[in-house]
Amino acid sequence: MDLADHYRSLIAKHLPKALIVADRFHVIRLVNHHFLKLWQQIDPIGRKNRGLLSLMRRHEWNLSIQQRESLTLYLSNNGALKTIYEVKQELTKLLLIKRQTARECRKLIPIFLDYVSKLKNAIFEPLVTLGKTLESWQKEVVRMWRFTKSNGITEGFHTKMEMISRRAFGFRNFENYRLRVKALCA
Repeated sequence: MDLADHYRSLIAKHLPKALIVADRFHVIRLVNHHFLKLWQQIDPIGRKNRGLLSLMRRHEWNLSIQQRESLTLYLSNNGALKTIYEVKQELTKLLLIKRQTARECRKLIPIFLDYVSKLKNAIFEPLVTLGKTLESWQKEVVRMWRFTKSNGITEGFHTKMEMISRRAFGFRNFENYRLRVKALCA
C-alpha cells in the first residue's frame, strides 16, 4: 500500500494478521519529494530550472554521459547539495533492492536504520520529516525487499474509475456507476 496512515490503521483493524508491504513506487516518490523540497530551500533558482529538475529526479544510472556531466558541473558548485544528492541516490538504491531472502534482509536492515537515524538527526526539516516517516513505516518498507508485488493494478483501476466519473460528469445513480465500472474494469 502507499504510505497513508489511515489505510494502515484500517487494515490493522479489519485484517489484524495481514502483513502490510509498502509500495516501492510511493516510497521512492516520498524520498524524491523531500529531496526536492530541500533543494528548493538550498537553491530556489536552480530548482526552477526544468532541465536540472529532470536530472535531479532521475536515478544516476539512467543518466547519459552528457547528462551526468551537466549534473556533475551543477553539483560541483553546491557542495552541500552534492552530498545530499549522493545520499538520496544511495538510499534509493537500497530501497530498490528486490527478491531478498530473510537472511539477506537481516543484513540490509541495519543499513536502512542507519539512514533513518541520520535523516532524523539532519539539520534540514525535509530530511527530518522523511526520517520520521520512514521510521514510522520501517516494518512495511523493509518488507519491500522480500515481496515484489505493487499496488499498480489497484492504482490503474482507480484511474479508470475516475475517468468514468469524469466522462459522465458524475453519476447520480450509484448502481449505474457500479455497472459501468464492472463493464470497463472487468
